[in-house]
Amino acid sequence: MARIAVGGFHHETNCFVNGRTDFAYFASHRDRPPLVRGYEVIDWLGNTSFALSGFLGQMQAHDIVPLLWTSGGAGGVVTADAFERIAGELVGRLSSASPVDAVYLDLHGAMVSEPFEDGEGELLRRVRAAVGPDVPIAISLDYHANVTPEMVACTDALVGYRTYPHIDRVETGRYAAQALGVLLQRGRPRGRALRKLPFLIPLNDQCTLVEPSKGVVARSAVAEGDLVNLSYLAGFPPSDLCWCGPAVIAHAWTQEAADAAADALAREIEGREPEFAVPMLSPEAGVREAIAIASTTSRPVVLCDTQDNPGCGATADTTGVLATLVRLGAEGAVVGYLCDGEAAAAAHAAGVGATIDIALGGRSGPEGVEPFHAPFRVDALAEGRMRTTGTVSGGRDIDLGPMTLLTVGGVSVAVTTKRMQALDQAPFRHLGVEPKNQKILALKSTCHFRAEFEPMAEKVIVVIAPGGYLADPAQYPFKRLRPGVRLRPLGPAFEGPQAK
Repeated sequence: MARIAVGGFHHETNCFVNGRTDFAYFASHRDRPPLVRGYEVIDWLGNTSFALSGFLGQMQAHDIVPLLWTSGGAGGVVTADAFERIAGELVGRLSSASPVDAVYLDLHGAMVSEPFEDGEGELLRRVRAAVGPDVPIAISLDYHANVTPEMVACTDALVGYRTYPHIDRVETGRYAAQALGVLLQRGRPRGRALRKLPFLIPLNDQCTLVEPSKGVVARSAVAEGDLVNLSYLAGFPPSDLCWCGPAVIAHAWTQEAADAAADALAREIEGREPEFAVPMLSPEAGVREAIAIASTTSRPVVLCDTQDNPGCGATADTTGVLATLVRLGAEGAVVGYLCDGEAAAAAHAAGVGATIDIALGGRSGPEGVEPFHAPFRVDALAEGRMRTTGTVSGGRDIDLGPMTLLTVGGVSVAVTTKRMQALDQAPFRHLGVEPKNQKILALKSTCHFRAEFEPMAEKVIVVIAPGGYLADPAQYPFKRLRPGVRLRPLGPAFEGPQAK
C-alpha cells in the first residue's frame, strides 16, 4: 500500500477578457464544486465527472491523502491573492502530510496568474521542492492545456484528455492511476520530451469527433513498452504566455524512447496542418439558414454562438444572436444559457405570466455589445439547483442561482444568475424546456455542446457574433507568445508585440 497525496487546482485563463478571477470565485459553488479541503475532497469528487474521480476509483487499495481541490472554470487572469492562497495551502498541506510515496494532481494546464504566466509550472515547481527528487509526480491535464517545459520537467507522468467534447475526464484519471502505478514500481523515469507545434489551433478546429484531431489523439499511449505516456494536447489560444499552443509530450524510461515517440507524433501533426478548419458564418447568414432548415424538419437546428462561450472565459451575456433571431422573426427558438442575474431577479419579483420591460444581457462588453431591450413574458422560474445528466459534465450537483425563461415573439431565453456553458441539457429541462422539441437551439458553447446536442440536431451552424472569446487567434494582441508561431493553421506568424 502506497501513501499517495492527491489534489487539484483548475483554471483555463483567457488573458483577453476584462476582469480577474479571484479567490472568492474559486471558493464558490457554481457548475462545479466549491473549494474543498482534506477528506471533503473525496466526499465531493469521489463520484463525479472529474479526472480525480477516476483516479480515486482505481487507487482504492492505497492510502490516499487528500490535500485540496478547486476549479475556477474559465475566465480572466488569476489574481496573485488567489494563486498564492490556493497554491500555498496545497503545498503546505502536502508538506504537513509528508513523507508520501507519490503525488497525483488533477490540473487544467492553461492557468495564467498575475505573478506567474505559467501557473501550473510554478505550482509543480513548488510541489517538487516539497517532496524532493525521488517522489514520483503524476498529473492529468485538460485537452486545452498549454504545456510548458517546467510542467514536463517537474513531473514523471503527464496524461491529457483525449476527447473534445471532454467525455473522458474520468477515464483520464484512470490512465493517470495506471501511469502512477508503474512509477511506484519502477521509480522516476529518465526520459522527457516536449515538442511544441509551430502553429496555434482555434478551439473550433480542435474537435476530436472528426479528423485530423480524431486520428492524432488515437496515437496517445500510457504505460506501453518504454513509454510512461505519450500525450497530445491542443492548447488554449486565449492564454497569453510564451508556450501557448499545441504540444506533444513523452515520458519514457530512456531519453531515446521519449525523443523518438515525441518526434514521430509531432511530425505527423505538422504534416496535417492544412486539415484544421471549420466553416463559420455571420449571425445574419446563420440565422437565415437555421430558419429555412427549421421550416422543413422536425429536428432542431443548432446555432453555435461560439464567441460567447463561458467555457472559454466569455461572459455568456452577449446579445448578437438573440437580436438577430428576434429581428428575423424566428419561431420556436431557445437561447441558452444567458447569464443575467438582474433579469432573473426581476422575473422572480414579477412572477410567471407577467411581462417585464427590461434590457437583457450586454452588461459586460466587449465593445459594440449592447443590452437587448424588449418586453419579455416570464414563462418559467426556477431556483437553479439541479444535477447534471450529460456525457460531458453529468453527475454534478450544480447551483446556477435564480433562473428564468423569458420570451419575446417566437424566441425564448434561458437566463441564469451564474455562468454555465451550454454543454448539458439539465438547465433547459429545469425551466421546462425539452431541447429535442425546439425548432432552433442557440447555444453559448464552442464544441462541448456537440456531445449532447449534435445527435439530436438536423444541422449545426457555427456563427461568429461579438463575444469575449475570439475564434481566430490572429485577432489576439499577444505580448508573451514566442515569435514565429503561426497564429492559425497556415496563417500569419507572430512577430512579437512590437509588430502589433
